[in-house]
Amino acid sequence: MSFSSSLYSLSSSITEEGCAALCSALRSNPSSHLRELNLNYNEPGDADVKQLSALLESPNCTLEKLYLSHCSITEEGCAALCSALRSNPSSRLRELKLSYNEPGDSGVKQLSALLEDPHCTLEKLYLSRCSIPEEGCAALCSALRSNPSSHLRELKLKYNEPGESGVKQLSALLEDPHCTLEILDLSYCSITEDDCAALCSALRSNPSSRLRELKLKCNEPGDSGVKQISALLEDPHCTLEKLHLSNCSILEEGCAALCSALRSNPSSHLRELNLNTNIPGNSGVKELSALLEDPHCTLEKLDMSRCRITVEGCTALCSALRSNSSSHLRELNLYYNKPGDSGEKQLSALLEDPYSTLEILYLTTTEPSGISYIKKMTKHTHT
Repeated sequence: MSFSSSLYSLSSSITEEGCAALCSALRSNPSSHLRELNLNYNEPGDADVKQLSALLESPNCTLEKLYLSHCSITEEGCAALCSALRSNPSSRLRELKLSYNEPGDSGVKQLSALLEDPHCTLEKLYLSRCSIPEEGCAALCSALRSNPSSHLRELKLKYNEPGESGVKQLSALLEDPHCTLEILDLSYCSITEDDCAALCSALRSNPSSRLRELKLKCNEPGDSGVKQISALLEDPHCTLEKLHLSNCSILEEGCAALCSALRSNPSSHLRELNLNTNIPGNSGVKELSALLEDPHCTLEKLDMSRCRITVEGCTALCSALRSNSSSHLRELNLYYNKPGDSGEKQLSALLEDPYSTLEILYLTTTEPSGISYIKKMTKHTHT
């Protein structure tokens, strides 16, 4: 069997025998150019995982991306895959997706050993909803800290429970000047006020941090956590370009603090801010408007959907954007708010304005039947 494609996808369509045959064929073809293999949503079983491990162990393996999310991979399977990667110093694998599996204690230990290996080539590792507890998260972070030659740039740990010790190790990792992480996803991780404060304090103390994107969706940073995030955004050394804080119980004061911090930092790199499903209130929207009015504001995408913004808030936002000729804002998400007819007209007029930088606008429209849906409006449809 010969493969000339660089990408092969078999999501939800492969049997045990098929996966085994595929891996066996790849191993027997030293001239294979396959770089990406997608096996998401399958049930590989022990036999298939052994075949995959043998493939990854082969010095001729050309795979750079392997997707195994939702594959019912257990401790034994995860351990086998990681052991194979460790035993292959010429591995080219850069991206590994193992989300929605059950690696267990031994699997996480093997993953930690892999990340600790100086020959590990992984740049992206996805471990969302893998039932990783405090000890497991701490072990993964400790392993990364002990490997100064790590290439890992993206780590997804959402829907896990890092707990106090896990967050402590995460903070120590982010504080490390050798940390290579650029994207960190801790959404749905039960992050508390103290946890958030520790993470932000670590980032502020590391002037050589490379972190560009931080996702903290559906956590509880609380007042002190939001204050620490604000202090981070205010720091001239802050490298964040994307910040996701949706559904974090952020109220007027917190939203105002975040926006005020960004306004006070003319060297901010933040391009994308997601605050959906929070309650900014009048003072928060007023601060948002002041931020968008600031000629130094670097925001390109702003998500304020489900934030209870009224016609007054929409008026303030539109007025701010119209008055800032150097605005960078290209995308504004305001669906499931209450702009009213007046607010919608002002937003539409802003989108139609040839001098406005706004290119994409999301609003909610309601049909006569009462069914509401999200409406995407783009600049080219209004010119």
